[in-house]
Amino acid sequence: MLKAEDKIIIFTDGASKGNPGPGGFGAVIMIPDNKVTELGGFDKHTTNNRMELMGALKAFEKIKGEEGEVMVYTDSKYLINGMTGWVFGWQKNGWKTKEKKDVSNKDLWEKLFELVNGRKNSLNDSFGSVKWNYVGGHVGIAGNERCDEIADALATGQKVDFYTGPLEKYNINVRDLGHDEAKKEIKSNKSAKAYSYLSLVNGVLHKDKTWAECEKRVKGKAGVRFKKAISEAHEHEILKGWGVNE
Repeated sequence: MLKAEDKIIIFTDGASKGNPGPGGFGAVIMIPDNKVTELGGFDKHTTNNRMELMGALKAFEKIKGEEGEVMVYTDSKYLINGMTGWVFGWQKNGWKTKEKKDVSNKDLWEKLFELVNGRKNSLNDSFGSVKWNYVGGHVGIAGNERCDEIADALATGQKVDFYTGPLEKYNINVRDLGHDEAKKEIKSNKSAKAYSYLSLVNGVLHKDKTWAECEKRVKGKAGVRFKKAISEAHEHEILKGWGVNE
């Protein structure tokens, strides 16, 4: 049986400006030897759903042949519902809907299903296990936030510096998904009025009063950290967690 550290972790996200319009996707992959790879791509005319699918598809193409249970984290219920339910009926029906029409994004669903199902056909059961996990968007989950940055930057024509290298030199903790209490706090904080928006860019701390200012500072940059604070005390708590001395 494979150990927890042998799991392959994938974060993925997609974006479209206009839906349809110019779009981008991003993925962060960590394989069991603690190597991290960032991926991304652009399409001049696409939809959010296609970009969500592209992110997952390109990630599975990248890990083809890599052994380990795969844990996929995404904020797309379309992707999760498709891969855990809808896709099996579509496949049996020749990729047709109940109305006998072609499934939307059929080309991408077919390719992704083939890649995922191909892992399950391995003689080693632990090789092919794939679990699809939902994470809320913009709630401070580092891997998801980075994928969102990549997708959004590419969709708006910005240059992205993709990281490939060891986990210990990657400034984003892709293993940190938060425990249950932290998730409850994140959900509560999301709806609260912002006291400030904190960001750590190249080791330099910034405090902005609006998300627009913070977003402009961090968008498209690798290894940055950012979070909304809802009070002065919350600011201190976040910075302490980041290891930053004010």
